[in-house]
Amino acid sequence: MSEIMRPISFEDLVNWVRSEYVRRGSVFGIRKEKFYRNRSGGGFNLFGKTIASPIGPAAGPHTQLAQNILSAYLAGSRFIELKTVQTMDGEELRNAIARPCISAVDEGYNVEWSTELTVAEAFEEYVKGWFLCHVFAKEFGLAESGDVMFNMSVGYSLEGIQSEKIDAYIEGMKNAGNTEAWKTCYQYLADHIDSFERFSQKDLEALSAAVSPGITLSTLHGCPREEIEKIAAYLIGKKGLHTFIKCNPTLLGYDAARSILDSMGYGYIAFDDHHFREDLQFDDAVEMIRRLRSLAKEKNLSVGVKLTNTFPVDIKRSELPGNEMYMSGRSLFPLSIQAAKKLSVAFNGGLPVSYSGGADFFNLGAILETGIGPVTMATTILKPGGYERFKQLAELAETVMGKRAGKTGVDTAALTTLAENAPAMKRYRKEYRPTGLRKTTSDLPLFYCAKAPCMDCGCPIHQKIPRYLDKVAEGSHREAFDIIALDNTAPSITGTICDHQCQNKCTRVDYDDPLEIRRAKKIAADHAQEAYIKDQKAPPLKTDKSAAVIGAGPAGIAAAVFLRRNGAPVTVYEKREKPYGIVRYVIPAFRIAETDIDRDYRIAVSLGVDFVFGADENYSVEALKKTHRFVVIASGAWKEGASPVKTGGERIIDALKFLEDSKKSGCTLNLGKRVAVIGGGDVAMDCARAAKRNRGVEEVRLVYRRTREFMPSQYEEQELALEDGVIFDELLAPLSFENGLLTCERMKLADYDQSGRRGVAGTSQTVELKFDTVIGAVGARVDTAHFARNGIALNEQGCPQTGGANESSVPDVYIAGDCRAGAATVVKAVADGKTIAADILQKLGLPADFAAGNAAAPCPLTTEREEKLYAKKGVLAAACDKAADGSRCLSCAEICEICVDLCPNRANVLVLAEAAAGAPAPAHQVVHIDRMCNECGNCGVFCPHGGLPYRDKFTVFKTGEDFAESDNPGFLPEGEDRFRLRLEDKSVIRRKTGEAGIPGDYARLIRALIKDHAYVL
Repeated sequence: MSEIMRPISFEDLVNWVRSEYVRRGSVFGIRKEKFYRNRSGGGFNLFGKTIASPIGPAAGPHTQLAQNILSAYLAGSRFIELKTVQTMDGEELRNAIARPCISAVDEGYNVEWSTELTVAEAFEEYVKGWFLCHVFAKEFGLAESGDVMFNMSVGYSLEGIQSEKIDAYIEGMKNAGNTEAWKTCYQYLADHIDSFERFSQKDLEALSAAVSPGITLSTLHGCPREEIEKIAAYLIGKKGLHTFIKCNPTLLGYDAARSILDSMGYGYIAFDDHHFREDLQFDDAVEMIRRLRSLAKEKNLSVGVKLTNTFPVDIKRSELPGNEMYMSGRSLFPLSIQAAKKLSVAFNGGLPVSYSGGADFFNLGAILETGIGPVTMATTILKPGGYERFKQLAELAETVMGKRAGKTGVDTAALTTLAENAPAMKRYRKEYRPTGLRKTTSDLPLFYCAKAPCMDCGCPIHQKIPRYLDKVAEGSHREAFDIIALDNTAPSITGTICDHQCQNKCTRVDYDDPLEIRRAKKIAADHAQEAYIKDQKAPPLKTDKSAAVIGAGPAGIAAAVFLRRNGAPVTVYEKREKPYGIVRYVIPAFRIAETDIDRDYRIAVSLGVDFVFGADENYSVEALKKTHRFVVIASGAWKEGASPVKTGGERIIDALKFLEDSKKSGCTLNLGKRVAVIGGGDVAMDCARAAKRNRGVEEVRLVYRRTREFMPSQYEEQELALEDGVIFDELLAPLSFENGLLTCERMKLADYDQSGRRGVAGTSQTVELKFDTVIGAVGARVDTAHFARNGIALNEQGCPQTGGANESSVPDVYIAGDCRAGAATVVKAVADGKTIAADILQKLGLPADFAAGNAAAPCPLTTEREEKLYAKKGVLAAACDKAADGSRCLSCAEICEICVDLCPNRANVLVLAEAAAGAPAPAHQVVHIDRMCNECGNCGVFCPHGGLPYRDKFTVFKTGEDFAESDNPGFLPEGEDRFRLRLEDKSVIRRKTGEAGIPGDYARLIRALIKDHAYVL
């Protein structure tokens, strides 16, 4: 059964490590190039021992199995916080955990709390992990001797901790030498010592059986102070252990925690005050810790705090099953660091602090510089890059430790500054990161599943984004531009003002910052578009059946360019004197220059598109069809939006009229001193920034009925508005504007709707704001009179009725852009033009030279190319404001393997198989190992397809029971060269290796598993 983890024997683990290392140069997917070696010789002192690095995995999914521990160690972890054990274990605990149990979409959530193995099994895994770290540290040349510390974690009551089961565990971890687990591992190594190159008998004999000198106490919420103190005193006084006591953000108090999260955009995270009332109180914690420190001093032991333990919140958006979950990640950072500051100040920097709570690459240095340590992490390692992130973190920590050499204690001044600044640090504020997942709706293929979500769900015109990013990064601007222009008819415009949903879908969002895809496009255009235009010649006509396009906006020009470039004659009719409609006449000059607009227009002219400006806007489709076979209506959405208030309307200006008048006048409109803009989209930001530039305006306020986190505008547009001095007034719903007073109802956030957007509810409280002018930016509308006049049917929403290729109810008449379904984006308008052109060309029997979508065929990979792409995995870097930002591209369409990177248990593995005819070789295939999976769900969260790797990928089974309990496609080795195979259609066959009757990709993958990857079996 796929949720049951079946531990691997020590012998098989060693064989796996050595075999994979020889064949692939990796261990459990961690490439040898990502192995960490302490180069400085410095380290971190803890419990009288020096370890090479003060970082590692927090007690959780990354420390529950031996292979997890070794993976973390190889990549740079030297403080291993073992997953908590308690009296409830094994099947009993497994049945109590909902699945999936982890969601690290942005801030992290989980509903699992201690090991799902039995306590005895967990002990064996930790002993195996201890041996593996020491053996392969020496064998791979990472360290001469043990430079790692294991820290056990136990819970949750004194009675449970004193039970025979947990007591045996604690004693075994203190000295494992007489346990069966130790003897088994030791004897295997002794029997095979000659097979190792560097690890010797002397190293084996020197290996300490004291697996863990310290312990972290975990208690459930609501545990009384007296119980916590009794347990800690027992661990210190009776068990002789260095002890960390887990504390919760509840120490801050409900009001403080709620205020911090609300101020950072996390108002949607729901919790009440009952945990804050029932948990350990701050003053009690301080007094308790003082008493325990006195006891520890008598025993020559150390006592400190672990910050922070779980922060329970309500499940409101179906993030995970159940009613309550535990929050982690970047939203926990400001709470944890504030709790660390509060306790450190109370002890004048003398209290040891083991830290965990939203630590990542971007704040680790600042945390360590305060003197806090060790620092453990979970959420950041659950994201793409996975364990390999530890190498960069360890190298950063090594640098900081070098600077702190000789210093002891916590620098409370530095910590206070960090804690005070945390709520304002942009990277940890909710609005900084694009919301939602990188997932798309495509089915997850059983084979060949690499996919770049930026090209598919992210880009309406399916540009070859990784390809042109590569070219821009290397300075090959003309090659980059040729790739861009194949699918994009407005490269300068979209390189400037595109809403770049591709960036929101970029895998880099889950690393650090999305790639600056839009900027790369503009760089290519600035360097190469003029030469491209000069080189263009109008292609010969391949048909006399022409198309008329109504409207020279982005949609109309796109349809015209795609058609004319492929041999069809086109005439564009535009009522204004110049092309590009809204872009030219409405979008402010500080957003886009006329020269960029003209440059895109000249692409169309150079290709032979005919333009008629000053055309009659009262066109007749019937008349046009006398001279043109096809008509494309792309007349835009110019009708003013609905009134933003229920009553009044004095000096309320529609957004489009205001922006056009402001641009035409050079920002010299008489708006008065105080201006309100109602709305939260990009147009509202344009209005606010333009109003700010008009003479005499002293204050501009943006009035929005929700909070900033729910504004549909782009984050950078919001930031630019704030930089211009625009004030955001949130949770205000306008009611009326009369006599210079805008009356608004105060709103409050309500529950989430099915779309995932949070609703608002009125409070019946009103507020009056004084303004000279109000601008309504709640959405332009489409004037549908010309559709009715031309016999084009409308749908229930009052928009023209269209089919799959945007063809209207009148044959060969198409609708494109904003006039089809309301105001949208430039790139969506271009996509409409592309869709229509493809349909028309098909009707004409003409081939199209532009791609229809995201190519799914696997790309050929040279060894050099593979090495270059793999080197980027697990490495974080802030966005670069130069052309080189494209060098951060992970090229997901060539190598994805996100599910391999981030599986805590290493249950998704990369297998190199022979490729099908015509496909690149070797084929990168992902295989799921059933016995190593507990269905935590993490791989499903980040897979760019709509599927779940742990259910949809080819699976290797260990037992007949597991095979029978699953319906995953996959195979079960049955001995004597036989196996059982379940196909994708759920049918099951039995075969011998090499026997006929096995479908091609299945046969190739099975051959590769048996021949070159037998260690996974």
